[in-house]
Amino acid sequence: MPALACCVDSAVVPPSYVFGAGDGSPLGFSGVPPATIAAANYVATAWSPDLSAALYRVDGWGAPYFAVNNSGNISVRPHGGDTLPHQEIDLLKIVKKVSDPKSVGGLGLPLPLIIRLPDVLKNRLESLQSAFDFAIQSQSYDSHYQGVYPVKCNQERFVVEDIVKFGSPFRFGLEAGSKPELLLAMSCLCKGNPDAFLVCNGFKDAEYISLALLARKLALNTVIVLEQEEELDLVIALSQKLSIRPVIGVRAKLRTKHSGHFGSTSGEKGKFGLTTTQILSVVKKLEQVGMLDCFQLLHFHIGSQIPSTGLLADGVGEAAQIYSELVRLGANMQVLDIGGGLGIDYDGSKSGDSDLSVAYGLGEYALAVVQAVKYVCDRKNIKHPVLCSESGRAIVSHHSILIFEAVSATVSKAATMTPLALQCFVDGLTDDARADYRNLTSAAMRGEYETCLLYADQLKQRCVDLFRDGTIGMEHLAAVDALCEFVGKAIGVAEPVKTYHVNLSVFTSVPDFWGIDQLFPIVPIHRLDERPGARGILSDLTCDSDGKINKFIGGEESLPLHEIEGNGNGPYYLGMFLGGAYEEALGGVHNLFGGPSVVRVSQSDGPHSFAVTRAAPGPSCSDVLRVMHHEPELMFETLKHRAEEMMYDDSSDDGESSMDHHHHRGNAAVASCLARSFHNMPYLAGASSCSLTAAMDNGGGFYYCSDEDGYDAAADSAVASAEDEQWSYVCA
Repeated sequence: MPALACCVDSAVVPPSYVFGAGDGSPLGFSGVPPATIAAANYVATAWSPDLSAALYRVDGWGAPYFAVNNSGNISVRPHGGDTLPHQEIDLLKIVKKVSDPKSVGGLGLPLPLIIRLPDVLKNRLESLQSAFDFAIQSQSYDSHYQGVYPVKCNQERFVVEDIVKFGSPFRFGLEAGSKPELLLAMSCLCKGNPDAFLVCNGFKDAEYISLALLARKLALNTVIVLEQEEELDLVIALSQKLSIRPVIGVRAKLRTKHSGHFGSTSGEKGKFGLTTTQILSVVKKLEQVGMLDCFQLLHFHIGSQIPSTGLLADGVGEAAQIYSELVRLGANMQVLDIGGGLGIDYDGSKSGDSDLSVAYGLGEYALAVVQAVKYVCDRKNIKHPVLCSESGRAIVSHHSILIFEAVSATVSKAATMTPLALQCFVDGLTDDARADYRNLTSAAMRGEYETCLLYADQLKQRCVDLFRDGTIGMEHLAAVDALCEFVGKAIGVAEPVKTYHVNLSVFTSVPDFWGIDQLFPIVPIHRLDERPGARGILSDLTCDSDGKINKFIGGEESLPLHEIEGNGNGPYYLGMFLGGAYEEALGGVHNLFGGPSVVRVSQSDGPHSFAVTRAAPGPSCSDVLRVMHHEPELMFETLKHRAEEMMYDDSSDDGESSMDHHHHRGNAAVASCLARSFHNMPYLAGASSCSLTAAMDNGGGFYYCSDEDGYDAAADSAVASAEDEQWSYVCA
């Protein structure tokens, strides 16, 4: 008789058998399914960092910037393929330096944490420029490439400033799509290359256009790109009024588009751009007012994450035809702006069949563009235009890493069941449910494992229905859960997926996962020399059922992870990679969770190969409250006053001196702990954080934070001094 049969047949349960005990196998279990044998062989295999690199596809999505080192930690190669061995940076060492207390030499910043790597950003810019330079030289192209960074991808000050600085040697510029983006671009480019483009996209009103014209007055190489035909009238009127000769571009609405999610804004029905009829109207109107020489740039965008160079060449070729026609019509054309679309490989598959990957590299992308433009222009005998691109995602995605901690893990686990309990369970079933149980027993005796699963699920659903009708009690539900769990284990079904609770808000830090199902590589940044012992999904801190990550690259619905309970290895850190574009700008304050702490880390010749050049804690509770127009100072005074009233009432039965003592000590405790709560980040804090707990025998009903484990005003004074306003109660 197959072993599973003796487990589910109550008539032949072995006396010593405890249902669901140990590893889920009963005494005398002999019929081991193939899946169980395969799993056993897998467990017997020795583990290594190389196996972890393959398991998490690090070499696919991470090259040339990320790898797994011999210590089992993720390492950063800040200069890409040119990184020397001694220049590699151990990511875990960065996290420890940043998060360790100041008393042991750390910076004391709380997690979650964004690590910015300006060396990676510089390498991405240089690699993109080199790819176009090589393609231009190899194809004998008679012009040059100078790109722009679309600041919408990440408007963070130091990111934009770094791009302007790193891109200055090759005239790299900026693209703006709104008035505040235009203001920051103007300011940053004042320190950049004077030939760098300032491309003004997006819908425009009179103020936007006036700013763009002013930028030209400030000797910035500004191009106003028309997104709507009506914008031309404003440009003409304001330029004449201000006596500033503009440089005008037009965004063309191409027929070429790709079918993925990111292609939805392209094609004839796209959100932006002018049709060929509208472009002809622009030419005619500019000619009428004597400004056709101002028309110098053609822009288009066929969608982000262009999957293949074939589709790219189709779009560029169509745009080059429009460009050549504009030259024929007398426009002073100089620049072809191919827009964004240069994709990155989020899942390491090098495939053009999904939104998560692309089937080309930087060199192939640049070559496809140069060849397509040169082919059209040579046929038309037209001077080769300056090539411009707006490749934001490809520039900034790699340079930013989100680090967060898994604080606990849970799994739904059924109770054990003794043979007597099993018999009682069967006796309490209805006739139909008992028939399902007999069918399960028969299938087990025949060794039909797939059929066992079918009948186990059917029995479970029938018991759920009986419970809803009030026919059976909770004990029966627990018993059927135990039975079904054992059946699954006995026939080799995978272990239950755990839920890892992470100190993070998906809505704030990974909004694209929630909004458009965008997947990012998520990997433990350490312990990669150990075999992952579980599979899990990630559940965030928010009170929202959508606050979880349950889809991962490779089509997986769970992630291989390590056990974190009782492992003795300290905190368990996970990293989300390739999230440097859009995530910070799109993140909100759902549940009033603000952004992470941020550090800027550069490669250095020090003992750990890195230096933290900038560090800032994430928004405090006060900061996020202010975002929603609350006034933390008044809130504090209200709570402090209420606490004083309550403690006075609690002390009214004591003697005079005793009342004064309790009153004073209680006020100090409340003020200190409330102040720290307003001052701290909203995320889970370490054990050393000040918590206000009830203790009726201490401090008038409140726990008083001592100097050792309470709020250290002196340690926080450096952070507080950087704020615009000082809170008088911080030192309470």
